[in-house]
Amino acid sequence: MEIKLKILEFLRKEGLVVKGLDNLFSFIAKTYNFPLQSVKKEFDKMKKNGEVFEEGKGHFVAIPSASYQKGKYIGNAKGFGFVQIDALGEKEDIFIPANMTMNAIDGDLVIVKVLSAGEEGSDGKIVSIYKPIDKIVGVVEKVGKNFFLEPDNNHIPFKIKLISDNRFWKDDRVVISLLRDKKGLRGKVSENLGKSSDIKACELGLIREFNLYEIFPESVENECKKISDYVLPAQKQGRKDFTSEVTFTIDGEDAKDFDDAVGISKEANGNYKLSVHIADVGEYVKYDSALDEEAYNRGTSVYFPTSVLPMLPEKLSNGICSLNEGVERLTLSCIMEINKEGEVVSHKIYEGVIKSSARLTYTEVYKVLCGKQASPKAEKVKNELLLMHELSKILQAKRIREGSLDFEIPEVQFIFDENGMAVDLKERERNDAHRLIEDFMIVANETVAKEFCDKEIPFVYRIHESPRKEKVISVLEFLKGVGVKTPALPENITPKFYQQLLGSIEGENYQKTANKIILRSMQKAKYTNKCLGHFGLGLDYYCHFTSPIRRYPDLTIHRIIKECLKTNTLSGQRKAELEEFTYNSGEQSSVTERNAEKCEREIDDLWKAYLMRDHVGEEFDAIVSSVTNFGLFVELENTVEGLIKIEDLPADQYLFFEKQLKLKGQSHTFSIGDKLRVKLTNANIYTRKIDFELA
Repeated sequence: MEIKLKILEFLRKEGLVVKGLDNLFSFIAKTYNFPLQSVKKEFDKMKKNGEVFEEGKGHFVAIPSASYQKGKYIGNAKGFGFVQIDALGEKEDIFIPANMTMNAIDGDLVIVKVLSAGEEGSDGKIVSIYKPIDKIVGVVEKVGKNFFLEPDNNHIPFKIKLISDNRFWKDDRVVISLLRDKKGLRGKVSENLGKSSDIKACELGLIREFNLYEIFPESVENECKKISDYVLPAQKQGRKDFTSEVTFTIDGEDAKDFDDAVGISKEANGNYKLSVHIADVGEYVKYDSALDEEAYNRGTSVYFPTSVLPMLPEKLSNGICSLNEGVERLTLSCIMEINKEGEVVSHKIYEGVIKSSARLTYTEVYKVLCGKQASPKAEKVKNELLLMHELSKILQAKRIREGSLDFEIPEVQFIFDENGMAVDLKERERNDAHRLIEDFMIVANETVAKEFCDKEIPFVYRIHESPRKEKVISVLEFLKGVGVKTPALPENITPKFYQQLLGSIEGENYQKTANKIILRSMQKAKYTNKCLGHFGLGLDYYCHFTSPIRRYPDLTIHRIIKECLKTNTLSGQRKAELEEFTYNSGEQSSVTERNAEKCEREIDDLWKAYLMRDHVGEEFDAIVSSVTNFGLFVELENTVEGLIKIEDLPADQYLFFEKQLKLKGQSHTFSIGDKLRVKLTNANIYTRKIDFELA
């Protein structure tokens, strides 16, 4: 990492021209006393990652720069495209005219030269495709004697000729490896997913579209084989022994990987002693190993209705890194003393060893909290659970005082049969057992973030910045349009102001929909090495510490915590290295999180469309969830959402009032929150679109 920092520092000097790469490598190696081969290796890696570009012969620039940016090419059916330079959507895309795309395909990672920038946006041309996409999903078509792929991605507006090898047939959904050479663009089938009409093939095709895979590279699996299935005596040396304390996990019925365990007791002074034990994944996934590189690239586990694509192989995620019942496991443990006002008055972080007393489910715990008879395991820790419930309520009250927001946006839960086929769906339950664990994880995350921010040690934080004022103004105009008396717009937008907005619509028939509109006005949470607070939680300090099995930012900070537990002070050079790595880790994790979220939404929509196909022609109660100039989106009680096209509404001269989200005609008006009786007319698993008409 030190080599990379020096290369970037070197390249950012204006007017740098070097005759030949070897001269550049030699100069950097001699100047900073680095091994020559290490410099070459790091430079090649930076070129592959689009961090270095040869602008002219012997003239290299670091990316991004004043004239160059790197990003993802977003294609268009008309030939032009855009370069998305910020995966989080916080910066404007750069427009690329059709004659300046360098034949890039939707999804290619490119370097773009900015040609002009103005109020209406920036234009540019692609100068390098540093990481071309190599896989495309689609359906095989036969034209004459030749086979072609019709891409599922409608941003690729042409068919791709296939190299025939008798491994595919017409109407199969396949993954192809792209070949780009002088003969043009061709494809070779690398994976046959099944018939195009098969729902499982459609699901797997979507997963591949997002470049997600179940299988881990051989190098990763080989590293896993060397890891012990149980905690070794040498690993326990120097650790805090919590094995005699009552600790347990609380998760869903179908959970297999257990990141966190909790314990509680009451101090003599009346304060609560809360123990949050987190799997010590950093003990097994070492920096710069094949395991670590794969975890960094994946960034997160991805959760689908029928399966999980884990960030770490099963041997770790469900085995030695999972806090399974009755076995010793290594942890990073945050032990907090919390007073009756919910304030953490003291805390300490340890490398620990625990033995979970019980694997509990939310259902079992909720029975205990409601005073009902539960399983023997849950009854055995009943006193601890009731004490936890008491503390949970205190922590919730404190967060509400500080401005924490709870939008109560429902999530879908699918019900599957023994063959893995969806048979029903409903709104996912969220009760006090879920909130209890959420509250404890939040207070642990906040406590850890504050300690390392105060110490000014490079770290990865989970931040959620204040909403932009223009977005808030739009929300106020919408609320006024539906007759809500709104508070005045303050100079500084605070979480408590948003609490007022949510309070102003409580109990209204459009509350659920308005909550989504208010939520969309806020910025997206992301990872960064700057401690900027979390608006939605009303906190000045926040990180993700509690799920290192399934999130890379948690693993990143676990390593830093472990290093600081063993070292009193970090050198300036080490801090510089960590500063660079935490920045890169935050950026990468934000991108992979967004990719996973999009894929999860698409898969949910696929299964919703699949389930609704058998109900075409049936009527449902619905509520208007959004209004556009082309129709109404309506949502059913089971979370299914679909469109009523404007041409399917009663004949009228409709005007669209964007600020009030209203379609108004001479005889008919449709607004957010209106209750309607609708009839299902179409459910398409290929487009994942659902259509309704008024009943």
